[in-house]
Amino acid sequence: MNPDLYGYDKVAIALDRIRTFEPEDGYYVAFSGGKDSCVILDLVKRSGVKFDAHYSLTTVDPPELVYFIRRGHPEVKVDRPEQTMWELIEKNGLPPLGQSRYCCKSLKESGGIGRFVVTGIRWEESRWRSRRKMVDHCIKNGEKKLFLHPIIDWTSVDVWDYIRDRKLPYCSLYDEGFKRIGCVLCPLSSLNAKQRDIARWPKIAEAYKRALQKGLERKAKTSHPIRGDFKTGEDFFNWWVLENIKVTDKNQPTLFEDGNE
Repeated sequence: MNPDLYGYDKVAIALDRIRTFEPEDGYYVAFSGGKDSCVILDLVKRSGVKFDAHYSLTTVDPPELVYFIRRGHPEVKVDRPEQTMWELIEKNGLPPLGQSRYCCKSLKESGGIGRFVVTGIRWEESRWRSRRKMVDHCIKNGEKKLFLHPIIDWTSVDVWDYIRDRKLPYCSLYDEGFKRIGCVLCPLSSLNAKQRDIARWPKIAEAYKRALQKGLERKAKTSHPIRGDFKTGEDFFNWWVLENIKVTDKNQPTLFEDGNE
């Protein structure tokens, strides 16, 4: 990748960042299999620092992504969750929502406690990520993580230039038009993206419906039944797919009788 218009060699800078903050016990590299993670893993390897790379299996990642990681990056440790997405849905009685993404905490954020975590987060990705610092930290329930984002100032063009220059393998979904690769039917995705996911991975969509059916049956036995016209898991699923769209209909159902769960 050539230096940008201001003469900065972003690759050299990223390598220097990684070497500068190397901890004694080595980095915990958070690897998702996406394009940014592929770049980060290669940079960490090139830097010569000590590290171990981890992929948090969500159980709802695209099969193509799982196969890519398994074939292309056998050195990455696969961390399996204590509960699958389906078990979490049945336990909670509802799917993850845009305002309540319990899935991330259980499936993605449990690794790296007490470690210096390297990620591929970039400012360009979202408004929220544009507020992140190159080095930052997070404390939850008294447990601390330090983060290093070596390519935080890179653009998508920079990322793809690096991948092409280094001839790095990447998930085939990008060649099919996917801009970002994440969980199938992520609650933060657009309606079009959800409809695309349902069409492409119908078996995963059916698994969501079965889990929602079990969740309805479980909640029906508690003191906090789910409100609304959800007779079946499929009814609940169809509402959930549209959940990210603001609905002004006064009869739009709320999820719980007391509104607290």
